[in-house]
Amino acid sequence: MVGLLENQEYGFNSEYQYLDRIDTPSDLKKLKISEMRILAREIRDKIIKTIAQTGGHLGSPLGVVELTIALHYVFDSPKDKIIFDTGHQCYPHKLLTGRRKNFHTLRQENGIGGFCRIEENEHDIFGAGHAGTAISAALGIAKARDIKKENFKVVAVTGDSALTAGISFEGLNNAGFLKSDMLIILNDNNMSISPTTGALSNYLKKASGYYPEYVEFRKKISEIMQKLVPLNNLQKKLKLDEILRPLISPGNLFEELGIRYYGPIDGHDLNTLISMLNFAKSQKGPILLHIKTQKGKGYHFAENDKQENLHGMSPFNISDGQKLKKSAGATYTEFFSDALVKIAQNNPRIVAITAAMKAGTGLREFEKKFPERFFDVGIAEQHAVTFAGGLAREGLMPVCAIYSTFLQRAYDQIIHDICIQNLPVIFALDRAGLVGDDGATHQGVFDIAYLRKIPNMTVMVPKDENEMQHMLYTATFINGPCSIRYPRGTGIGVPIEQEFKKLEIGKAEILSEGSGELAIICVGPIIYDAIKSCKELRINATIVNARFVKPLDKDTINKTIGKCKNLILIEEGILQGGFCSAVLENLKNKNINIRTLGIPDKFIEHAPQSRQKEICGLSKDKIKETIREMVG
Repeated sequence: MVGLLENQEYGFNSEYQYLDRIDTPSDLKKLKISEMRILAREIRDKIIKTIAQTGGHLGSPLGVVELTIALHYVFDSPKDKIIFDTGHQCYPHKLLTGRRKNFHTLRQENGIGGFCRIEENEHDIFGAGHAGTAISAALGIAKARDIKKENFKVVAVTGDSALTAGISFEGLNNAGFLKSDMLIILNDNNMSISPTTGALSNYLKKASGYYPEYVEFRKKISEIMQKLVPLNNLQKKLKLDEILRPLISPGNLFEELGIRYYGPIDGHDLNTLISMLNFAKSQKGPILLHIKTQKGKGYHFAENDKQENLHGMSPFNISDGQKLKKSAGATYTEFFSDALVKIAQNNPRIVAITAAMKAGTGLREFEKKFPERFFDVGIAEQHAVTFAGGLAREGLMPVCAIYSTFLQRAYDQIIHDICIQNLPVIFALDRAGLVGDDGATHQGVFDIAYLRKIPNMTVMVPKDENEMQHMLYTATFINGPCSIRYPRGTGIGVPIEQEFKKLEIGKAEILSEGSGELAIICVGPIIYDAIKSCKELRINATIVNARFVKPLDKDTINKTIGKCKNLILIEEGILQGGFCSAVLENLKNKNINIRTLGIPDKFIEHAPQSRQKEICGLSKDKIKETIREMVG
């Protein structure tokens, strides 16, 4: 275990000298700086120990421990409003705001959530699972305070590359104009989920003073100024910094927007953090404090994982940072990755785009093989989609690999920039369906409903990994926009055909012909649960793999329904406006007993995927129960 934590004296304890005393932020204010340093190590210990058991985000919360302590020491939450951007930074915040005793329930059913949730705790001011929301939400809260003539402070903690999200700049632009008192903390760790890319990242390194010329220049001038005017207080040091930066930096974007900028400072130095936060608390107008942190701070294996700093983890072994459970088989993401690389080898028009998720979407191998045809645009899904449109307009064939939940952020661009112009962009929707412990903000259950209603869009849903690769290949022949959705987790385990097949667009697949008592029509891998259910119940059912939600194979579906007494429609998507709705809209035989199984009209909270399926009536047992009720 040597070297895992910053101080082994506090490594992996079940009891803590200081953390066990903290039930509210007011308890924190009783501690000395030296005691808070020990508390920081204890918080890291608690997070590592818990995530090793429950899974969750690791690198991000480890990087903001000192910042969170300093925030709750200086400000008076919940009177003062602290808003976290991309809530996976909030684990230290949860430990300091009354959730220490049940922190072991993190991301577990009926336990505390992995993100801030306003219904969970009064200190969770604004919920967020997607990046870029903190500045806009904080500005809204600040302006509401001004209108109501109330008196409290507002702090937005952005970072983990959330500043690459367009909405962050919209918020900054408006904050500089409205001039409401608020503090924006830029947690700069040079990382998103993967290493940050783009001009903004380079700008921050340069304009903020983290490049050699500025550091050396500042040091020399400081030495001269120290002899003339002793810089023995924070105000004078800040004034010197304001004077020096314009002399050598290319200009400061934030200052030009009307937001006073300070930093960068060491985000792990409690003395400096507390001093700067107290200073910022006394100022008027919008202020941005730039802090430099290390993602994964305090845990050797996270610090040295240069790809993701152990960003999102399933349960793992603390002694080596390795996940406890290895996948029983290849994941859908891996099958997508392999298929895309093979297709791209023979098709030079293929390019791949990700929004800061190249590992999560399986595009690392594509990047290695075709670096000039790979684009990581940062947390900027809107830009990713319209950028893809530009590539398509010039004859390329862009594949946008984006999680279902995140593609929602670019809905207007899909309609306005891609579908109206009928541009051939392929949307590969990873994590479609129920996603488990990340909860309501990440469920990929809306894509079928929100895509099938758009003219020109082809919507495909494979039943397994083999069909997925054929659909990806088929997509390259569609002269217009199309989408392929596939779930989180391992494939079904079917044989993978070596030759790609071009599927007939809009053609369903009849997997079995039944006696006429029951027909089951599905999209997606859940069809295998339907097949198993019928076998176990010895029901001779007609089972149809619809494959295409749009265009829908109306002829095959209506012919199938015309021969049966009972019909079950199944999808792992929202029922309102989804696949089941599409079938019902085109149903010719109205005199038939019908059941629809899918996601109900509510947000599904965090729980294991299997449990979420039970809640939604989509587990194999629930399917069997529905069959029994219909046919006896």
